[in-house]
Amino acid sequence: MSRPPFGVALVGYGFMGAAHSQAWRVAPRFFDLPVEPRMSVIVGRDLARVEAAADRFGWAESETDWRRVIERDDIDLIDICSPGATHVEIAIAALEAGKHVLCEKPLANTVDEAVRMADAARRAAARGVYAMVGFSYRRVPAITFARDLVAAGKIGELRQVRALYLQDWLVDAEGPMTWRLDKDLAGSGSLGDIGAHAIDAVQFVTGRRVQGVSGILQTLVNERPLLGESIGLSGTASRERGLVTVDDVALFTGRLEGGVLGSFEATRYATGRKNAFRLEFSGSLGAIAFDLERMNELEFYDGTDPAGLRGFRRILVTEPEHPYMAAWWPTGHGIGYEHPFSHQVRDLLVDIAAGVQPRPSFDDGLQVQRVLAAVEASSASGSSWVAVDDSPETQRQ
Repeated sequence: MSRPPFGVALVGYGFMGAAHSQAWRVAPRFFDLPVEPRMSVIVGRDLARVEAAADRFGWAESETDWRRVIERDDIDLIDICSPGATHVEIAIAALEAGKHVLCEKPLANTVDEAVRMADAARRAAARGVYAMVGFSYRRVPAITFARDLVAAGKIGELRQVRALYLQDWLVDAEGPMTWRLDKDLAGSGSLGDIGAHAIDAVQFVTGRRVQGVSGILQTLVNERPLLGESIGLSGTASRERGLVTVDDVALFTGRLEGGVLGSFEATRYATGRKNAFRLEFSGSLGAIAFDLERMNELEFYDGTDPAGLRGFRRILVTEPEHPYMAAWWPTGHGIGYEHPFSHQVRDLLVDIAAGVQPRPSFDDGLQVQRVLAAVEASSASGSSWVAVDDSPETQRQ
């Protein structure tokens, strides 16, 4: 059966642009989708670079002005993978033009921007136009499976959660300045870049929101060499140095709904840790543990086993019975970092076709933004406790 075409435009061609391009190419070939996504156009400010990206990633056209793309009748969805400072303007304009939107996390650089985006998304949803935030780790099969186990009561009454996201790509103090270290462009550092993933994953698996936090942020390296061409682009380091205006390390504790306690750490200075996203959920009857560096595994502790048999067991999350896995390889064969982006495309298009709000919604993204802001406020004031704003905008989810 032929499926209706669905034109996609991608804004941004860096790391996330590559990951999203891979997903748009692959998802239609492994999942039965209600529409036929077409990789119509990729957008970037540098003409030569965006043309090269279009050729490399498989986009039909390239463009340097996202406004012209939004005006096109053949474009149904705008996929935003550009720096955080650009999200609010592009997303609102796209939604008002009747385009569905997929926007990378964190939703915005500030709560005010996120509120405006969430408001625009609600107005658009009333017209059948939908927006989703790209918290792709929700769609790692092992994390989705962990959510299912918690919901089924397999670990009993949830009591504590621990979430750590550890990377080391900034350990070299002479490494070059990038846009991710500029608050005006990125909004925040480790807190928003990877800490946002930890917050969303914890809330997704537990089904409970973070209600208050106590945290500390710290910048470990205050300036870095600028690149010869421009910040964030390839080139040789110059003698000029740029000021780092974001956090390098974020540590905070939190209380979730129902009194569940959480501890969180996000750092890009954990020497030797490349992409260690670690989650642990402890309950009255058992526990679950996950590490992205072993992303096809989940550890499960059953406290109801006889004492002599208790211990964490390894579950290889590669079976057709596990979330998303029936679409991929034979039993026992693992998947990689890129696959959750294909799952994201699949879920987004299925929900749009069904007229159902895709999750995480912009309201979900706004709620995570409020947690980030509360951590920043706690660190700046030295306050031991800052409540997460729970205004009506976060209730319409």
